[in-house]
Amino acid sequence: MKIKLSKGLNLPIAGAVDDVTPHFAAVTRAAVVPSDYPGFVPKVEVAPGDAVKAGAALMFDKRHPEVKLVSPVAGKVVAVERGERRKLLKVVVEMSGDEAESFDITWNTPREAVALLANSGLLAMMRTRPYDVVPDPEVLPRDIFVTAIYSAPLELPLSARIKAEDKPLLDMAAEFLAGITTGKVYLSHDSSWTLGGVSGAEMAEFSGPHPVGNAGVQIAAIRPVDKGDTVWTLDIETLRRIGYLLAHRTFDAGAVVGVCGPAVSSPYVAKTVVGAEIAPLLSGREVSDGRHHRVISGNVLVGTAIKDDGYLRYPYRQITIIDEGDDIDEFMGWATFSPSKMSCNRTFPGHFLKRLFKPDARLLGGRRAMIMSGEYDAVMPMDIMSEYLLKAIIARDIDNMERLGIYEVAPEDFALAEYADTSKLPLQHIVREGLDYLRKELE
Repeated sequence: MKIKLSKGLNLPIAGAVDDVTPHFAAVTRAAVVPSDYPGFVPKVEVAPGDAVKAGAALMFDKRHPEVKLVSPVAGKVVAVERGERRKLLKVVVEMSGDEAESFDITWNTPREAVALLANSGLLAMMRTRPYDVVPDPEVLPRDIFVTAIYSAPLELPLSARIKAEDKPLLDMAAEFLAGITTGKVYLSHDSSWTLGGVSGAEMAEFSGPHPVGNAGVQIAAIRPVDKGDTVWTLDIETLRRIGYLLAHRTFDAGAVVGVCGPAVSSPYVAKTVVGAEIAPLLSGREVSDGRHHRVISGNVLVGTAIKDDGYLRYPYRQITIIDEGDDIDEFMGWATFSPSKMSCNRTFPGHFLKRLFKPDARLLGGRRAMIMSGEYDAVMPMDIMSEYLLKAIIARDIDNMERLGIYEVAPEDFALAEYADTSKLPLQHIVREGLDYLRKELE
């Protein structure tokens, strides 16, 4: 099937990677951050000083102990960091050796197949609709959606991540997942896909601007989620990791990371591991302009701001560096008509210029009441009344939340609307709180 989306927006940001040839980035530490996995309630299994293999469990979910987060590398646990009220922040492993955990990959039923994913840490790399959380191993999915489209700002192309030699792993993994779901495995791709059909999956070709790469948008276009349905989502790299597990009995923690953004002097592709420490990946590539910079693990729309000494965060694909903006003094502030200001609003001249921009992290305006102008719908290719849904979430009106489509959405689906929002509201945070509230009330 072919599906074309017209709504959306591609942000013209400078600092893209031109040469997608990966460069090995040596790191000495990696970390697992449980807050990257919504719905996962961690119970740590290791202590500082413990030796662990790559793929060994570092923590498990208190509600579903079979669901685990595993070590991306072999070595020694050097830190189990906690925050307020002893909240587990992260587990840090210092690399030494290459010993890997070997998994038993025999299964006879869908439940046993799910148990294999849960034990290997791969189930935690998936998400569900509704709620956008780590899948419940006791609930089999209606369908499984795999996305091979990278449309977010400055994302690396598919060719940087998946090679022709990965095709057998993808076939193996898709057939494995097809045995779990009661419905179908759908693989969404764009025109850059050159690997042909994937065994066990139904192929869907998408075209259009971002957020065409969002799983929620693809689900809405193929087979929307209704109340009572559960579907799983994952990206093509996680699918390849499943195939690698089935073929080699070990967890593949390799990651291809784009180091990019306006404040990067020479953007490049780093080959490293999931959860890798950030400092070696930057490796002096941050622009030395005397400005304050924001280092983001992820893209500018949905990424997590971290420190230079932080760690790569899920989904482990990108590091973006932009100006913080707190040391910029410009005439008229956010209201300036400078052509260097990126905007989706036709009030600013930058909207009409065909050029790349260097945005910073400033809010550029003040928070105010929601303006019912339809500007959210202009960038959201989903058949939902987004403004009314957000109002229902804020009011904690469960009946209207359900009626207006909360089961179909995830916070990332509102990222572009948050960027375009005249009211400067934290839409992704509102949606996340709404999903968590609904899940707590109904489960």
